[in-house]
Amino acid sequence: MGLSAKSMNRHTLVIPLIAALAGCASAQSAYPSLAIRPAERASGTMQPPPVEPVLTPPTQPTLDRLSRLTADADADHRAFLGQVASTRATISAACGAASGDDSWARGEAARADWLAACCKTMVPLADLDRIYVDAGTQGEATDRVGAARDHISSLLAAEDATVAELSANLP
Repeated sequence: MGLSAKSMNRHTLVIPLIAALAGCASAQSAYPSLAIRPAERASGTMQPPPVEPVLTPPTQPTLDRLSRLTADADADHRAFLGQVASTRATISAACGAASGDDSWARGEAARADWLAACCKTMVPLADLDRIYVDAGTQGEATDRVGAARDHISSLLAAEDATVAELSANLP
């Protein structure tokens, strides 16, 4: 049984190909691992140098708006405080009244009017938040806006404490 020349050529091509593939398979263990080496690990931190932003002062329209909003909040707070005595008297009269009684209804109505007055003080605060965001994104200093916001927030905190005190007296 003889091998033909064609089949001999195939065998001569296949044998080196198999040997090359076997060599590749055994050479894989010679490659380095892809795991992170100790020298590649970060061992410190870099802090960028502190940069002080250059802020421009608020524009005159912004300052005018701040003044107007602060004045509005102060006026709303004075109106709220002006209702304290009458609301306190109405709620005191409703103390001990049964739910649904006329004096109870008057106390609830007085409290609702009073809460509406309290909400008026909050409106300038929302506008100040918008001004704060706009000023910050345009590179303007926000310290005056923050001071106005803190002032109005303190007015609201006082109003909230008074509302909580009087609401506790209603049934």
